[in-house]
Amino acid sequence: MADKEIEREASAARRFRVGELAEAAGITVRTLRFYRERKLLQPPRKEGRIAWYGEEHLARLRVIAELLERGHALGGIAELIGAGESGRDVAELIGLQDAITAPWSDETPVHLDWAELKASFGDQLTEENTAESIAQGYITVEDDGITHISRRLMDATIALVDEGVPLAAVLAASRTAQEHADAIAESFITLIADQLLQPLDQVDRLTPAEAARLRDQVLRIRPLARAVADTQFTLAMDRRVRAEYERLSGH
Repeated sequence: MADKEIEREASAARRFRVGELAEAAGITVRTLRFYRERKLLQPPRKEGRIAWYGEEHLARLRVIAELLERGHALGGIAELIGAGESGRDVAELIGLQDAITAPWSDETPVHLDWAELKASFGDQLTEENTAESIAQGYITVEDDGITHISRRLMDATIALVDEGVPLAAVLAASRTAQEHADAIAESFITLIADQLLQPLDQVDRLTPAEAARLRDQVLRIRPLARAVADTQFTLAMDRRVRAEYERLSGH
């Protein structure tokens, strides 16, 4: 039998007394009993005068802990569980928050040691430029160099400096671009929050089906938002490049 199968069987066979279950879940016995009273936890199996809990009870306690950590009220959790919703359905609410808060970027951090930085930026590797990069949230400084949150941005910065653009000018443009990007993001957040996510104002009353519908809707909208932002940027570049060329050429 494979090791994973043995491990699953052993896990399924585990039994806990009340104190053991509370310890495994990282809560007090008093809290566990409170959950029982609020119908948040399934009844234990009785063998004589001993109450035995299993892995399903520990799994339920972990779901409760995660929902509490994500801001759900006990009343809302009790309503879902008390209404006979399955553990999978309760987890749908977690899935909704994950869909909303999952990272949009897929950037890969990159580490450069001091020798690599000196080779790339030379005398432009100043305290002022380093401080500006830190202030923009792009780099963290370590003993042996720096880590940049985006390999693509770092590569673009090095390429622009190689083309003769001063690092300070690149960082100034970066700060302006970041401010405009934040404004674009804010416009999307406002649009989606006002038009689609109003049910989150009463998240504790969401049924699992409603939560699943919202989750799927958020997942469909995410690539649309990126497409709109990308298209708006390229169209703006078309307009600005033509205007700048006409200004410089005198036409």
